[in-house]
Amino acid sequence: MANVKDKVEANPRERTVSRRAFVRGGMTAAAFSIVPRRVLGGPGHVAPSDKLTLACIGVGAQGTRVMLDFLKQPDVQVVAVADVNRQSSDYSEWGTNELRDKVRALLEDRSWGSQLTGATAGRDPAQQIVEAYYGRRQPSGRYSGCAAYSDFRAVMSENKLGIDGVVVCTPDHWHAPISIMAMKTGKHTYCQKPMTHSVYEARRMADVARASKVATQVAVGNSASEATRLLCEWIWAGAIGPVRRVENWSSRPFWPQGIDRPDKPDPIPPGLDWDLWLGPAPVRPFNHVYLPFVWRGWYDFGAGALGDMGQYSFDTIFRVLKLTAPSAVEASSTKPFNETFPLASMIQWDFPARGDMPPVKLTWYDGGLKPPRPDELQDGVEMGSEHEGLLFIGDHGAIMSGFHGENPRLIPESRMRAFVPPPKTLPRSISHYREWIEAMKATTGGPPPAANFEFEGPIAEALLLGNIALRTGEKLRWDSASLKVTNVAAALPLINPGYRGEWGAVVTGQ
Repeated sequence: MANVKDKVEANPRERTVSRRAFVRGGMTAAAFSIVPRRVLGGPGHVAPSDKLTLACIGVGAQGTRVMLDFLKQPDVQVVAVADVNRQSSDYSEWGTNELRDKVRALLEDRSWGSQLTGATAGRDPAQQIVEAYYGRRQPSGRYSGCAAYSDFRAVMSENKLGIDGVVVCTPDHWHAPISIMAMKTGKHTYCQKPMTHSVYEARRMADVARASKVATQVAVGNSASEATRLLCEWIWAGAIGPVRRVENWSSRPFWPQGIDRPDKPDPIPPGLDWDLWLGPAPVRPFNHVYLPFVWRGWYDFGAGALGDMGQYSFDTIFRVLKLTAPSAVEASSTKPFNETFPLASMIQWDFPARGDMPPVKLTWYDGGLKPPRPDELQDGVEMGSEHEGLLFIGDHGAIMSGFHGENPRLIPESRMRAFVPPPKTLPRSISHYREWIEAMKATTGGPPPAANFEFEGPIAEALLLGNIALRTGEKLRWDSASLKVTNVAAALPLINPGYRGEWGAVVTGQ
């Protein structure tokens, strides 16, 4: 592989809740499942007793976006929010006033947030949004049924709220402890990507999901997309012959990486529980280089560009090529740093043959790196879409798409014009969020969401193994059955880095 050169605060408000619905977990034989559409009552109305109750844990900018999406679901009631930060206006947005404008659109109130000076999030704003949204539907125009907690553990122990499911949108190092605790208390669990922070956690979360039999889902919309299904149908029908190489490139990171720990601490902002934010991670003084959003670049908290985006694209790649565990992985990068991911990296996995599918080499690029431009791609045509993309290379041609598999095209364009797509044989999704909601309601063992923890766990393992190769600088031989790297001793402690305080017992169950 070529080297990359340096190029418990609480505001509980009680409400009566619906029955707890449990779904039979477990992975289906197929990578896709179809969930039947349900009649949800009259137009826009669901009886309160039929609503699923959710708690949103982690309501920073991304957690708030996800919360807004669940508020739109007519058969869901958000009854609690939890975040270690009370409120601040220093979150990241995808455009000027993006977060505020999404809230205004949901509330149909163009004045909401007029007093705010930046991207504002935290448990207090989240609670206010929930109550404003439901208040619009009350004759009085008021509603006060959403609890707000600084410590997510109150959500796990709170019986009065009767919470059916939790939505976990915290930094990566918190995904596994919170999700495992939720599943063990019988709560359906939706978790942000990447599914976990370590390889061990990915295996453990999948095992707990299998045992707990609750509905689980990783926040990966690729599993429900039309693009992923088209790529499966095209490649399975032989559109480009057996696929032996896949190239995947990302425009990330656009947060700081390749930096050292700051010399001096900053004052802890009022309203932030810094010790609880650290949670299972080693103690360190507070500094604004860690949060919000920028934690992604730090080994102790995030998973770099690969972790941030790879669970999306790898979901598509794993389904299309029916991948299992890799046999080996190696990486190269710009200058390495002790505590942060490098500015740019290239990581390559070797996957063994599967049935009649040949071995595959899958290569990831980030930090501005890209694969060589295919000879088949016409001059002036962008590789992928918006500086990101996927390229499947088969014995008889190639398919290029956007990062999520969107707009797949055989190249050159003459091949696409002559291509006759095969019949659409795979079941289509009712939507990413609806898959999880319907699985929560399926008391008779309906199919799990396509992006359930048991399916996504091996994907997370492969991704995070790539990060271990990046940190060790060695080619790793992987024994998936024993969860061990067989040839590089320095990689072994990175598979399960350990936890501070009580959190190790929460994850391991020991």
